[in-house]
Amino acid sequence: MPSTRRTARQSDLLERLVALLAAEGFASFTLDDLAVRLRCSKTTLYQLAGSKQDLVKEAVKHYFRGAAEEIEKRVAATTAPADRVLVYLETVAEQLRPLSRRFLDDMADFRPAREVYEANTRLAADRVRQLIAEGVAAGAFREVHAAFVGEVAAATMRQIQQGEVGVRTGLSDSEAYAQLASLIVHAVSS
Repeated sequence: MPSTRRTARQSDLLERLVALLAAEGFASFTLDDLAVRLRCSKTTLYQLAGSKQDLVKEAVKHYFRGAAEEIEKRVAATTAPADRVLVYLETVAEQLRPLSRRFLDDMADFRPAREVYEANTRLAADRVRQLIAEGVAAGAFREVHAAFVGEVAAATMRQIQQGEVGVRTGLSDSEAYAQLASLIVHAVSS
């Protein structure tokens, strides 16, 4: 059974796994393929997770955990409410940029990975609602119904996550989040 505390070697392996999957997707890989590409044994991979499915889920969780930490670090370093919303959504866009279309498609087709993405999208939507409410309370935004603006943002974020925005607009997920950031800030600014 995989340990929750990782050695430096396991952490490095997980980082390399995330980079590989983000660039090339995961549906076509077998555990043997991953072991060859990562230059490790299958036993070493099994120390990270008990199956390919669990390994993929762990990699997706690891990616989004790191992305969330980076996003919140940048928001914490920002004080102006409008800038906090922009920084939040633009950093989401930046964090999604390395994810290949193949990875996003594989994630959409694999329920455990899709659920991780969906959960992160819900958390991001809640955070946007919070940032808007803070801006309204501080008087930095015009009087808007923060929950409604947040719900519109959440609906758009779900459509981005599900690939609908990309199909209809040709925008990548990253580009769509950057556009959403601009739209929201301009809509609520005084």
